Amino acid sequence: MSATDELSTIGDPIWEAILEHPMVSQLGEGTLDEAPFRYWVRQDYVYLIEYARVFAHGAAMAPDLERMGTFAELLDSTINTEMDLHRAYAETFGISQAELETTEPSPTTQGYTDFLVRTAATGTFGDLIAALLPCMWGFNVTGKRLAEQGRPDHEGYAEWIDMYAGEEFTELTEWCKDLMDEVWAESTPDERDRYRELFRTSARYEYRFWDAAWRQEEWSI
Repeated sequence: MSATDELSTIGDPIWEAILEHPMVSQLGEGTLDEAPFRYWVRQDYVYLIEYARVFAHGAAMAPDLERMGTFAELLDSTINTEMDLHRAYAETFGISQAELETTEPSPTTQGYTDFLVRTAATGTFGDLIAALLPCMWGFNVTGKRLAEQGRPDHEGYAEWIDMYAGEEFTELTEWCKDLMDEVWAESTPDERDRYRELFRTSARYEYRFWDAAWRQEEWSI
């Protein structure tokens, strides 16, 4: 059994829970109040900064030039293209660049990004891939499933669905899934157990990231 076949037994119930969450279901319907989505956009900007650090670790740890080059391209694309697009997208929701830059990470954002960067810094290349995969996989599944329901009237939410259901992001997701399959095929039973737990933790954080936005989570003290 391939890694993605096995890991789907962990991920599928979590993707379903995400799709059933009111934050996501209302986004798909176009009825979501913009306040929690503006919160999500700001927290996602903070997340992307740390996500880029994971790509940097991936480039450094990659076992061959081809994979090194792909991670280097992802790092460059995230910092120099995706974050510019994120700023422009945020502006459509009335969020300035200054607001993005001064966003304090929520408890969930802090926990998730700390987990990812620590895994990348202290784990193996396989550990990094297992922790990285749920973000791409979960967003791709969510975007595609929402797209199947029809494009919402809210243009900002429709653009979000278009992005994560689109061909470019789907190709990126498939690349990461294939990479996980390759690493899995060369791994020991103990390593596979570790990959499962890392994947599970990241997938759980994916759900919590949506839930934190819905609740507009703040530090209690």
